[in-house]
Amino acid sequence: MKHPGCWKMLTVAMCMALLGCLQAQELRGHVSVILLGATGDLARKYLWQGLFQLYLDEAGKDYSFSFHGAALTSTKQGQAFVAKVLESLSCPEDVAPDRCAELKGQFQRLSAYRHLATSEDYVALSKDIEAQVQHGGLREAGRIFYFSVPPFAYADIARNINSSCRPGPGAWLRVVLEKPFGHDHLSAQQLATELGGFFREEEMYRVDHYLGKQAVAQILPFRDQNRKALDGLWSRHHVERVEIIMKETVDAEGRTSFYEEYGVIRDVLQNHLTEVLTLVAMELPHNISSSESVLQHKLRAFRALRGLQKGSAVLGQYQAYSEQVRREQQRPDSFRSLTPTFAGVLVHMDNLRWEGVPFILMSGKALDERVGYVRILFRNQAYCVLSDERWVADQSQCLPRQIVFYIGHGELGSPAVLVSRNLFRPSLPSESWKELGARPGLRLFGRPLSDFYAYRPVREQDAYSVLISRIFHGRKDSFVTTEHLLASWGFWTPLLDSLAHEVPRLYPGGAENGHLLDFEFGGAQLCFSQQQPEQLVPGPGPAPMPSGFQVLKAKYRESPLISAWPEELIAKLADDIEATAVRAVRRFGTFHLALSGGSSPVPLFQQLATRHYGFPWAHTHLWLVDERCVPLWDPESNFQHLQTHLLQHIRVPYYNIHPMPVHLHQRLCAEEDQGAQTYASEISALVANSSFDLVLLGMGADGHTASLFPQSPSGLDGEQLVVLTESPSRPFQRMSLSLPLINRARKVAVLVMGRVKREITMLRRPDERSPSSVTEHGC
Repeated sequence: MKHPGCWKMLTVAMCMALLGCLQAQELRGHVSVILLGATGDLARKYLWQGLFQLYLDEAGKDYSFSFHGAALTSTKQGQAFVAKVLESLSCPEDVAPDRCAELKGQFQRLSAYRHLATSEDYVALSKDIEAQVQHGGLREAGRIFYFSVPPFAYADIARNINSSCRPGPGAWLRVVLEKPFGHDHLSAQQLATELGGFFREEEMYRVDHYLGKQAVAQILPFRDQNRKALDGLWSRHHVERVEIIMKETVDAEGRTSFYEEYGVIRDVLQNHLTEVLTLVAMELPHNISSSESVLQHKLRAFRALRGLQKGSAVLGQYQAYSEQVRREQQRPDSFRSLTPTFAGVLVHMDNLRWEGVPFILMSGKALDERVGYVRILFRNQAYCVLSDERWVADQSQCLPRQIVFYIGHGELGSPAVLVSRNLFRPSLPSESWKELGARPGLRLFGRPLSDFYAYRPVREQDAYSVLISRIFHGRKDSFVTTEHLLASWGFWTPLLDSLAHEVPRLYPGGAENGHLLDFEFGGAQLCFSQQQPEQLVPGPGPAPMPSGFQVLKAKYRESPLISAWPEELIAKLADDIEATAVRAVRRFGTFHLALSGGSSPVPLFQQLATRHYGFPWAHTHLWLVDERCVPLWDPESNFQHLQTHLLQHIRVPYYNIHPMPVHLHQRLCAEEDQGAQTYASEISALVANSSFDLVLLGMGADGHTASLFPQSPSGLDGEQLVVLTESPSRPFQRMSLSLPLINRARKVAVLVMGRVKREITMLRRPDERSPSSVTEHGC
């Protein structure tokens, strides 16, 4: 060999070329997309266009495609439907018309419709895909099955795919599922278990189309690209509140069968708005490109959500809704739906970053405008000497400071990211976001658009197009995992159960709503700004007003028995307790308050925590009237209720808090542990003459108070100050102050709330008619 160097170079070049060919062959693969429910409304409006966009993005790259529309519709009808939809597809504005026509023709040739109903049909589909791959000399990369069908059809389809239509070894399977994913935690768990019998978790992609909205999809990248500016701002120390809003002008006409089953909370808040909340509230991973890391951090945010109470929500229903249900579902004229079409919910996070920051979730139909946004409003502690006419947007700290992810519609009419100029100039990717041009006269959230750095997408994309692309690329962080789904339902189901029989406030719809749906919040409670008494049993004529009721002329321990509407009653009782506390501290230096458990005092706790800033908490000792024999952290514990609704919101010295010792030596209410005697000794040592300044009692439906039950004589007389008793309901064992000790108190209040207990304190309207349209309350 005269020139060994040349031969060596030639050999290397040939090897590199061969390796390149092998790599190209390895990268090439065929993807089959099967759209189930291909003739449905969702497919017609969004999914076929989304699949076409996927083809536009990926054509000529590493994969070949085939698209199979499938449904129960007959072959002839289905083919005609799909052909019509394919003809209506459009390209983005930046695609030249000739190129668009070429790609559209290719997509039409790659798309076909087939009737898919029996297990044999699925076997035939799989064989056709295999034959197509072999005929083209391709390697099968994977199959996507998009379930655009009702959830009741999932199981049969999943069974057929799993048994007859999985791709071969080395190819992936992705199954796309549309909401609703259950009706509550139990049904979601059952559906998840059923699907888990056919598919692995990594194969399932549950769609929440809000995660494909461009402004929503930008939340994490925005936080990541602006870490330096946001690190000092994105917390309870600077954020005043977060608003997550979706308003609609349309009503539910034509969809009442679905809406009657789900309502606005299940339809919007449990999924769309909660997913957005986690993107705002989650800790930011070091690498947001890691789907696994993003999903883990989102799950931690779910687990930090504080449990919701009945008082955390306000509900409304547009006035025409019940009539629409009667008409569409052939209900009797007397039918009146309790399904809410409007809801506002106050959410809190139990973690250091967000402790005390209110997250307001709101959605409704038949409202005054169609708009969706996420608004982070920052605290403003500045005072500006110059008049507001001289405030400059990028200099004055007195102007509102906010970041808004504008999801769409509304005054802007498109997705946008807005940052107040007095915060910082944000960084956004220039290839996908551009600055908004001037819009003179346009005002958003009370300020001109010029007050914001404002950006909009370079190219607007439909949410389904975004999500279909992410399914193809295997980006699981844009979808709802089983763990996330169950965590969300676990958070919302208790609230939904507590509101099941709540009568929503009626509103006329549109601009006529006025301020009727405005609400305000304090502590953990939400309430409408305009008080409107609600009829529990609708009848002719206007709803009764609070002035139509009177104080019952009766006495309890020589004190008046007060009856009122719930808000008035709780406010009056809280005022009385505060006045008693102030007098006791002024006279004795301390105030000893014993509180009962159960659900009745919860609104009182919330009122005391949020409205009574003059309360002498530093000099107040808090005791329990009774306690269930469960650990103090158990949700059924009276102390846990006190901690959740009062203690964590006030500044009371820890040594002034006296839980009942029901859990000693890893045992519950064991007599040999002498927990009752220990509590009695503590009372004797700290409370003068063992006489509490005030004891707040509740009342059960059977007439019992504290945990002193008619069938259990323990504690009704004798020398014992604290006793162990037996309840007729779980948990059976209780610890309670005895009746003699309660009777030593300087003041006793008995709080009775709810229709169930009205036989105990019979309240009547002045005209003595039956009080069927009002809840009765006594104190």
